Amino acid sequence: LHDRILTAVNSGASSLSFVGSGFIVLCYSLFKELRKFSFKLVFYLSLSDMLCSFFNMVGDPSKGFFCYAQGYTTHFFCVASFLWTTTIAFTLHRTVVRHKTDVEDLEAIFHLYVWGTSLVMTVIRSIGNDHTLGAWCWAQTGRTGKAVHFITFYVPLWGAILYNGFTYFQVIRMLNNATRMAVGMSDRAYQFDSRTDTKALNRWGYYPLILIGSWAFGTINRIHDFIEPGHKIFWLTFLDVGTAGLMGLFNSIAYGLNASVRRAISERLELFPERLKRWFPNSRHRNQQQSELVSL
Repeated sequence: LHDRILTAVNSGASSLSFVGSGFIVLCYSLFKELRKFSFKLVFYLSLSDMLCSFFNMVGDPSKGFFCYAQGYTTHFFCVASFLWTTTIAFTLHRTVVRHKTDVEDLEAIFHLYVWGTSLVMTVIRSIGNDHTLGAWCWAQTGRTGKAVHFITFYVPLWGAILYNGFTYFQVIRMLNNATRMAVGMSDRAYQFDSRTDTKALNRWGYYPLILIGSWAFGTINRIHDFIEPGHKIFWLTFLDVGTAGLMGLFNSIAYGLNASVRRAISERLELFPERLKRWFPNSRHRNQQQSELVSL
């Protein structure tokens, strides 16, 4: 019964993440004005989340190649997901704090860093590999497998969380200092711009909390399972599966649904009635005639 519940929770949460991430990928593909370098990184993040969610929601596979394939692909794309958040934080810090304009030249390095590190972590994970046959094939049994899983996923994960938190703290502190300087200089225009930027960056400062909220229960569950492998805590595993599965949805809302995306969607919605008029030029006249006949 517990396995069926966990399978349903895992599939449901991963499905929501798949839809949310897929929506951001679709927006990037459809709206040319979004294809700037900063949002391109969000696209790569959403693509990783979408694939991570897809392989994660496969459910309860049987033994054999399919189970191993699901475990490796889930590990690869989930690692890639949180690594892409570090590239976004790095880009923001390099642009705002260090005043560098060469971030677009680093795209190839970003790809090498993210996909290369994800591949290395996935290959190392094969040491002591022994997949469990519960709600998913990503987790492992055996003390060696559990230790390697923790080292190849949770250690770099919390490294990314610490890096993102420190980076956003520096950016927000710099913008706050700029705002105070603007107040002292009585430069109202610059003060307004700085406050706008600071408001946006304060919201970005919460982004490390997405990774913490998504993987805190998973981290605790892995540590507990390593210490006491024979004593499973169902509610902890339930929260582990549910919050980890929702990571893609959280990322799509926080990183993807920004002002640029909302503006692009609203502009398309505003243009839609005009297109209807061009497609059906006589519809208004026919409706008017129909209303007159009804009134008779």
